[in-house]
Amino acid sequence: MIVGTAGHIDHGKTTLVKALTGIDCDRLKEEKARGITVDLGYAYTPLASGETLGFIDVPGHEKLIHNMLAGATGIDFALLVIAADDGPMPQTREHLEIVELLGIRQGAVALSKSDLVTVDRLEQAKSEIRELLAGTALAAAPLFPVAASGGPEGQGVHELRAHLEMAADALGQQAPVGGFRLAVDRCFTLSGAGTVVTGTAFAGSVQVGDQLLLSPSGQPVRVRSLRVQDRAAEGGQSGQRIALALAGVEKAEVARGMWLLAPALHAPTRRFDARVRVLAGQAPLKHWTQVHCHLGAEDVPARVALLAGDEIAPGEENWVQITVDREIGALCGDRFILRDASARHTLGGGVVLDAAPPTRKKRSPERLALLAALADPDPARALQLAAEQQPAGLALSAYAQNRNLLPERLQALCRQLGLIVVGDSAFAPAVWQGLADKLLAALAAEHERAPDMPGVERDRLRRLTLPTLARPAFDALLAAPLAAGLIAQTHAWLHLPEHRVQLAAADRELWATLQPLLAATPYGPPRVRDVAKATGIGEETVRALFKRVARFGEAYPVAHDHYFTAEAVADLARRVAALNARDGCARAAPLRDEIGGGRKVAIHILEFFDRIGYTRRVRDTHVLRGSPAQFG
Repeated sequence: MIVGTAGHIDHGKTTLVKALTGIDCDRLKEEKARGITVDLGYAYTPLASGETLGFIDVPGHEKLIHNMLAGATGIDFALLVIAADDGPMPQTREHLEIVELLGIRQGAVALSKSDLVTVDRLEQAKSEIRELLAGTALAAAPLFPVAASGGPEGQGVHELRAHLEMAADALGQQAPVGGFRLAVDRCFTLSGAGTVVTGTAFAGSVQVGDQLLLSPSGQPVRVRSLRVQDRAAEGGQSGQRIALALAGVEKAEVARGMWLLAPALHAPTRRFDARVRVLAGQAPLKHWTQVHCHLGAEDVPARVALLAGDEIAPGEENWVQITVDREIGALCGDRFILRDASARHTLGGGVVLDAAPPTRKKRSPERLALLAALADPDPARALQLAAEQQPAGLALSAYAQNRNLLPERLQALCRQLGLIVVGDSAFAPAVWQGLADKLLAALAAEHERAPDMPGVERDRLRRLTLPTLARPAFDALLAAPLAAGLIAQTHAWLHLPEHRVQLAAADRELWATLQPLLAATPYGPPRVRDVAKATGIGEETVRALFKRVARFGEAYPVAHDHYFTAEAVADLARRVAALNARDGCARAAPLRDEIGGGRKVAIHILEFFDRIGYTRRVRDTHVLRGSPAQFG
């Protein structure tokens, strides 16, 4: 369990931690000289269970709230320290508000300096504290009068420690869920270890030897060694303070606020959608208010765009989009705090819902309904709704990344919800059936529009069904009606089974005469003029016939006046697919070697496939986009 101190400056937080652990968290010269905590301090103490209790000691000065927040986002238990002589002070209240906004629900109150006040003052301080805590998550938190200056044997220290140990035992060890994420709050170098980063693990687990990324920079690193709760270990997990010695990065490349995470979770963002609550006593939060956003260990200037209403009144909450000044790491479920532009007052806080929000229709009722579903801790609700809202399918990798779901968890959710999964896309059954209906309707409409055409090419039918539908999803959608005989395929043409268009008898007879000339050299057939010369038939007659035949899918104009048979094109499509499977792309030279002939012909063939959308040109390569099945 990680315990975080909270409270006003000079109320004895560091002294109390030392009494509980024997460790002085003030490590900086400035802290020793001034007698106040300036930056985060850390201490650890073993428990009887064999586990370790970790403490994060935070500064209490109002000008150091940014440092306080860098440590507060990773704690499990809030230890609110209030001096008996002063009672609750401004930073006491602000720290308590921050604890509330961060969703910390466990805590205790240490009434410090109890030995320096009268019994009457002590009772008065207790009354002030109960009044302060009323209505908060810590309203029922136990209160311990302590005299920490007396060390471990000081008044109330033993009782407080016993309560912390009991709370730690009740909390137990968190099960590591999702990919590894750690918010970096400190970086230094150690002789023999190199660059070391420390922080609290938000999710997942890590082992010595793991390959991770520093985000948002994207710097790859390897874990050389690690310490968990200040003990050497081979692995660590969420909920623990971890120090990791890293290979592949220098200290100058690391800064507080970065994330150390599994590569699949690296997705720096400049904006995210969230639910925000404004503190009572603050001014209403208006659209495009400039703020400081504290998330993880990061502090970044930001703007707040309201997604509903004209303002968020004090004590109320609503949907917003936060736009930050630089890329940060954020995922669904991350808590954050908003302070004003001058960083003097805490305005409110909230929870991240979508770290990659859409740019359009961000205020639509459908979008706000999805944000409400994302606010549910159960990822199934939002997954179901998102799949229902996306006609072209929900991108599973993006959803899993935002919710930090491992592949096996995502697959289980899809099975639970009965989603239809095609590659990286998931469809709600009703959406999938709607697409199937649109597919048949689009094909029937095309037959009515162009009854003299033999059918519709596969990619055109995909666009008529839904232009944004990915080709693999369309292929899967088409497979069922093809197998059931609801749609037929003739060469490259798709059509309803009852739709029949045929060449005129004279054209069919002439094509039977000329087709063998093209088939004799399938990968280098004669051009129109050469066919005309060889047969004595007029060049325009041959050209007009080939154009009509091409409309029926029995030949293809691969180049100007250069027609290949449907069988040759289908074979070439399979060869290009095989080259892509082997080399990751197709090039002219390997294709030339496959089919023989000159490089120029191979170039013409690949350019033809680019034109019809079967491949996509990338510099001098041709990357597969379609499927050989589209050629019959």
